Amino acid sequence: MALKKYKKHMVMANELLTRKDKVVVVTSKEKISVRCYKTLKFSNGSGVDLYIRVAHSELDTNGDVRKIVTITVIIGTIFISIFTYLLWRWIAKHKARRKKEKEMLMFNREAHKKFPSEDMLRDNLNPGKVQELPLFDFVKLASATNNFHESNKLGQGGFGPVYRGKLSDVQEIAIKRLSKTSGQGLEEFMNEVVVISKLQHRNLVRLLGCCVEREERMLIYEYMPNKSLDAFLFDSHKEILLDWRKRFNIIEGIGRDFGMARIFRSNEDQANTNRVVGTYGYMSPEYAMEGRFSEKSDVFSFGVLLLEIVSGRKNSSFYHDEESMSLLGHAWKLWKADNIVALIDPMISEPCYEKEILRCIHVGLLCVQEFAKDRPTASTIISMLKSEIADLPHPKKPAFTERQIGLDTESSKLSQRKCSVNNVTITMIQGR
Repeated sequence: MALKKYKKHMVMANELLTRKDKVVVVTSKEKISVRCYKTLKFSNGSGVDLYIRVAHSELDTNGDVRKIVTITVIIGTIFISIFTYLLWRWIAKHKARRKKEKEMLMFNREAHKKFPSEDMLRDNLNPGKVQELPLFDFVKLASATNNFHESNKLGQGGFGPVYRGKLSDVQEIAIKRLSKTSGQGLEEFMNEVVVISKLQHRNLVRLLGCCVEREERMLIYEYMPNKSLDAFLFDSHKEILLDWRKRFNIIEGIGRDFGMARIFRSNEDQANTNRVVGTYGYMSPEYAMEGRFSEKSDVFSFGVLLLEIVSGRKNSSFYHDEESMSLLGHAWKLWKADNIVALIDPMISEPCYEKEILRCIHVGLLCVQEFAKDRPTASTIISMLKSEIADLPHPKKPAFTERQIGLDTESSKLSQRKCSVNNVTITMIQGR
């Protein structure tokens, strides 16, 4: 019976082999794998195919090996690719970090070499702050500003153009890019980094970092969506938002803090520079013409700003009846004519505030007097504004009463040529 059953399976296997290329599956409640050895010949000349039962796995050995090799190659290729990519990233990051460290080291050395006045700052400033200032990649900043597209340009100063950028969906920045044609160059860049990075104040725009790559020099500030005071004060549609109470609060806030006055050490009251850098229309005469700056230089600038806030007129672009007068000259003319009320911005001209407004104008004229010794100190200005000092001295003639006709430029060495004390020198001066 067993022989008959086996012969039956062999016949079935032979039929299946013909059809399925020697892969044999015989179903009679069991599965049989058969390997065929063709034409086994006998001595009488006849022949027969020999079928031998083998393990089923033996028939698929070559196919399995190919699968294993293929899978191994694929996994190996993926692993090597990932490893190579991670290694490349690590090397690139390491090189970039070393490059930044080298650049910052050179930058700090140059900054300390060019600005020995670091010692003047140590009483009030954190000495390690500039080393903590982040360095930004140029490529990242270019991407944030759409390659410094004109549509993202916020303005232009002596330092160079200022662009609005977006580092992420939530963080907006303002990028001040040093112009290649700027006369201010590396000295002003380093000065701003050294000073601003160490000063933290609610009235100062925060410096987030800088970029120093090849010829590029950029300062990255926090972006102020509401812009600055002049965007409201000198806009006929927006100035209505600034009533007198708001304007007076702004005046008080500015008067409580003077930037330059905070930089001097306790035993100093003035310093000198060979390079004039400042905002046209706000610089004191001794600074603009002789390079001497002190607390009184800031007082002069504050006085100009105070008169602008009260009048709603900008000093650097003031014109009145074709007279060659600045805002300071116009205010002085009205004061001499006992008609200073005419200087008040109609938007805030209310009888209940008139006395306070007139006192502010009086303080403003005291601040812009020609000679620094005649101006009040920073510490007494707030007392004057709050009427803590009852009797104010009579102001003397302001500096720059005539409209200044010099061109705005970045910065320059002080010229030996000067005009009269009421006119700007022939130095090339421009706002930051």
